Amino acid sequence: MNEFAYSYPVKTYFGQGAAAKALPAELAKVGEKVLLAYGGGSIKNNGIYDEMVSILKEAGKIVIEFSGIMSNPTYKKVQEGAKLCKEEQIDFILAVGGGSVIDCCKIVAVQARTEEDIWEMEFTKHRFPTQALPMGAVVTASGTGAEQNAGAVITNEEKKIKAGVFGTYAEFAVLDPAYTLSVPFGQVVSGAFDTLSHCMETYFGKPQETFLSDEINEAVMRNTIGNIRSLMKNPEDLYARGELMWDSAMAENGILKIGKVTDFQAHQIEHQLGAYTDCNHGQGLAVIHPVLYRHIYKEGLEKFKRFAIKVWDIPLEGKTDEELALAGIDALADFIKEIKLPTTLTEMGITDHSILKAVAESSNITAGCCKKLTSQEIEEILKECR
Repeated sequence: MNEFAYSYPVKTYFGQGAAAKALPAELAKVGEKVLLAYGGGSIKNNGIYDEMVSILKEAGKIVIEFSGIMSNPTYKKVQEGAKLCKEEQIDFILAVGGGSVIDCCKIVAVQARTEEDIWEMEFTKHRFPTQALPMGAVVTASGTGAEQNAGAVITNEEKKIKAGVFGTYAEFAVLDPAYTLSVPFGQVVSGAFDTLSHCMETYFGKPQETFLSDEINEAVMRNTIGNIRSLMKNPEDLYARGELMWDSAMAENGILKIGKVTDFQAHQIEHQLGAYTDCNHGQGLAVIHPVLYRHIYKEGLEKFKRFAIKVWDIPLEGKTDEELALAGIDALADFIKEIKLPTTLTEMGITDHSILKAVAESSNITAGCCKKLTSQEIEEILKECR
């Protein structure tokens, strides 16, 4: 295990009815003007919007709305939110939604406290913001774990880059599994696969030797797989939804990453695919992961072998290490089909394959991957995903 320092700033409230219990206490600590941020308006159809407004008004807050945050939030939308915060002199941001809404608000919060362009600050000057508006998150669609960390994935449409931007942590997060009932079921499944992807991207990072963080990770992966299967049988299963919400949080609250240099190569490839196509994140990961792993498993053979045995229950008897590793990757690919996620780019509706070279050439190469890929290898992987 590598050396580490660990602290965790996000207070998490979990369970049905958590918002009604948590928000009055938390809102009492913040200023009068609250930015209520949300996405396309689905929370107005499922009662969550009315509940949030009622709680905010009972707490004596002035509510300013910031709506229309899209999937794969854009940098332009971030700037719109930051401008609104400055004009309205916002004291606190309440992000209500899934990972896209929360990610957007994490960068709005830091951009609202500086006149310097955050993108230029981080990507050109390699400095990071030190001040932010305080914010809280009410999760309505789980999977990204966005409420648990300070990172955000933002699409800069002008630059054709979808990248991780460092923002701020939420002061608190509310996780009510009943809220996820309002999300289209396909999105619930793709979000849960994103959780599994986060676990794998951490698990196959460096060092390859297994230690406590990896053993906890194996449990989270098994739990995620089992509860996705439970939901496939009964989409109304609140117990399974709650387990998946907590799996999502565990995958991104830092516990699994202690002592690791994480991989996240599949995420980096998918991010750039998203920059060019605005595709569904979880679906893109489902297409990329098995193909990518067949390219790199030999460099991480022992860990891929363990993955097969500990996560997928592949029997050892009569198999070489390489056969075990490949059986685990096959099990992952079969699971993706089982839960009805796409297995090719074409199934996702991405038929313009002329973009794949540009996607590959603009993909970030990660340090934690057991094999350092080239852009040419990434292009080969994407072509195999067609």
